[in-house]
Order: sequence, then C-alpha cells, then structure tokens
Amino acid sequence: MDKTIDSTEISIKEIVVKIRKGLRYIVLRWKLIIAFGIIGGALGLTYALIKKTTYKAISTFVLEDGSKSAALGQYAGLASLAGIDLNGGGGGIFQGDNIIELYKSRLMLEKTLLSEVTMVGKKQLLIDRYIEFNKLRKVWKQNDHIDTISFIGSADKFTRLQDSIISTIVDVFNKKLLAVSKLDKKLNIIVVQVESEDELFSKAFNLKLVETVNNFYSVTKTKKSNQNVVILQRQADSVKAVLNSSINGVASAIDANPNANPQLLILKVPSQRKQVDVQASTAIYAEITKNLELSKISLRQDIPLIQIIDEPVLPLPKNKVGKLKGIILGGLLGGFLSISFILTKKTFKNLLA
Repeated sequence: MDKTIDSTEISIKEIVVKIRKGLRYIVLRWKLIIAFGIIGGALGLTYALIKKTTYKAISTFVLEDGSKSAALGQYAGLASLAGIDLNGGGGGIFQGDNIIELYKSRLMLEKTLLSEVTMVGKKQLLIDRYIEFNKLRKVWKQNDHIDTISFIGSADKFTRLQDSIISTIVDVFNKKLLAVSKLDKKLNIIVVQVESEDELFSKAFNLKLVETVNNFYSVTKTKKSNQNVVILQRQADSVKAVLNSSINGVASAIDANPNANPQLLILKVPSQRKQVDVQASTAIYAEITKNLELSKISLRQDIPLIQIIDEPVLPLPKNKVGKLKGIILGGLLGGFLSISFILTKKTFKNLLA
C-alpha cells in the first residue's frame, strides 16, 4: 500500500517538474514568441484591412406542419368513397428538413436570381446586381471575352454558358452566402440568412427567395386538391346540363300529347323515359355536388399557413473585422503557434536523445 502511494507521489512530482521545466524552457525563448506574436498581429491587421464588410439579411417565418383539422374526421370516410383523401394532402415532401433543402435547390435559387426587383429606383435582375458588385464582367472580359452576356429571357432557352454561370453562382450561395435552418427542432420556425458585400442585394435576395419558395410550396401543396376540385366541377357542370336537357324533354313529351288517352299507355312512354332520366341525373348531380363540396373543404385545409415573423430592415447588421480585433486575434494565434512549435521541437529532441 505504501509503495503504491510512493509511486503515485513520485509520478505527480515528475509531472510537476516537467511542467516547470517546460514553462522555463518557454520563458527563455520569449523573444521568439514575441516575434511570432508581432507577425501574427501584422497578418491579423492585414486581414482586417483586406476583408470587405458583409451585410446579413435575416428572415424568419412560421410554417404549418401540414396536419389536418380534427373537424375533418367525420368527412374522411365519406370522402374516401369518392376517391378524395382529406387526411393526406399534397404537402408531405415539405415536412421536416425537406423545406430547408428546397431553399438550397438550384431551381429556387435560379428563379430568385432571374427575378427582377427595384433597387434605388432602378429595375434590375438580381443576377445582374450580383455580377455587378462582384465585378465579374471584368474578369470574364479578360479571361473569356464574354462581358456582354445577358440573362434576360426564358431560362429554358439559355445556352450552355449561361447555365454554367448560374450553376457556379448557385454553388457560391450554398457554400458561403446562404444559410437556412430551423430555429428549434421542435418548432416550425424557419430562419433564412443571406450575407453578401452589397447591402441592398442581401435584403432584396432574401425577400425574393422567401417569396419564391413559399409560393412554390403553396402551389405544390394544393395542386392535388385543386385538380380534384376542377375535375368534380367539370363533372357537375356536365351532369347539370344533362339534367336541364332531361327536364326540357319531359315538358316537350307532355306537350306533344297534352290529353293522352288513358287507355293508350304507349303514349306515356316518352314522358316516363324522360322522367327516369331526370331522376337519375338528379341523383348523380346531388352526389357529385356533395363530393365537390368535400373536395373544396380539402383544398381549403391544404392551403398552407405561412406567417412572416421578421423581415430584413435597413440598415442590415454588418460583419466587419476591426483593426484592433484583427491585431489581437492575430497576435494571440501567432503566440500560440510559436509555443506549440517550441514544445513540439523539445519533445522530439527528448525522444531522439
């Protein structure tokens, strides 16, 4: 037992001694550490001067989870007989984190970039504004001689070069400029952040992207229910036209034989046939109308609730590395790297000794 305690005490003493030696070794090389700190501070200052100010536009909104109202439960069984799904809807693809991926998709970013907005009283495509403040046309003119390329017109008719440029810009957004996330995993609050060197562009692109994605979401989510309403409405109109025609036929048949001989039953056949058509058309029309109203209920339930909470407001938050901050962080990083270098070099020497 005593030997174990002694060995433990010796180990602790050895560790303390090694730490003291290491600190003494570091202190003796303070000049090297200061030199690294000065170099790091100079690099930090250079970075602060070179790094351009960026502006962050943030939008937050609440998105419904797609759940149906409990009040529809009593209609679900009846509607299923007509082939109408009141519980499913057309918005399952947007549940969970899929909506976040939708914001990052090429389709949504391309539509947003090709949207025309008004900035400082001037109408301009967002992609043209992006190209302008990044001075890309000068680069293209020097390298590829394509400074006059335009993005006006339908995206379906774009050339390979135009599609390539858009793909490159989309990649930049997904890697550097765009961030989409949920405020909390348990909440349906989506946060969309766009950060660029142009304040007006950041705000305009953020607002347009949210508008584009949310409109796409609404149209897609209600597409199936809307198709059901259109089909049932067309059927209802068709059956109603047949019903009106049958009613007119009954009246015409009666008018043709206003005082038919009761002994001649054959004279009543035309009007009776028309009455059967009226009864059948009435029953069919009533059923289709009922299904149509149920389908309209489903459509109203599928319309998503998207409530904007916050929108970007000028002036936008700036992201700028100050000169003093750059010097301090650079100096600390330089000092840390120098200490790491000194200790690593000493460790290798001890191992080789």
